[in-house]
Amino acid sequence: MARGPFRVMLRMQIKPGMQEEFERVWLEVGDSVTSHPANLGQWLSRDDEDEGVYWIVSDWVDEPRFREFEHSDRHLEHRTRLHPYRSGGSMTTMRVVAHLTGAASAGSHGEWAGVR
Repeated sequence: MARGPFRVMLRMQIKPGMQEEFERVWLEVGDSVTSHPANLGQWLSRDDEDEGVYWIVSDWVDEPRFREFEHSDRHLEHRTRLHPYRSGGSMTTMRVVAHLTGAASAGSHGEWAGVR
């Protein structure tokens, strides 16, 4: 059975007033993650309901290659650059078991609802 990507999800609480600077620095140092040959992509999202909370989702080809990255000098440098903005957070890991591609288009909801 084929195994899906390994996903890492970070919840980061950013110190009040430092959100804009955090986003700028995150973009500056992001290639230290995405340039790793086992990284499939990374997303930064700001929580709409909890001010100062960001979610970072990073997909990897598998867990062993993520762990290899996690213990690298480049990852330590990446974390060091972001640490001054963080007041708390957590990390969870998971295996992607399925992915359904959306049908995003210029069509309207009414057109979609009329198709059966």
